[in-house]
Amino acid sequence: RVTKEVDSTSKEAKSFLKQQEKWQSAAPASLPTVSGVKRPSGMSSLLGKIGSKKQKMSTLEKSKLDWENFKEEEGIVEELAIHNRGKDGYIERKAFLERVDHRQFEIERDIRLSRMKP
Repeated sequence: RVTKEVDSTSKEAKSFLKQQEKWQSAAPASLPTVSGVKRPSGMSSLLGKIGSKKQKMSTLEKSKLDWENFKEEEGIVEELAIHNRGKDGYIERKAFLERVDHRQFEIERDIRLSRMKP
């Protein structure tokens, strides 16, 4: 079972509430009350009710859900938010390191060339 907190006014919350209303309204109507008609009972009826209402989840949805759970478990939500902004971003840091490496190479090259000339 997956639990997720969302804002009560969000689109996702509204669709969830609509689903819950459909399930509640469909549950009493699914069992016939007319005498002489057999009602399913026992374990098979319970399994039938549970198994028939499963929603399929795509790979992308599952991956997103797993990532959100991982961020919450590890407590890295705020850290990721900070590092994804501006100068502290991963791409910016990589670009900076490449520029530094290139400058260092040029300095070392100039030193080697200056030693070779005399």
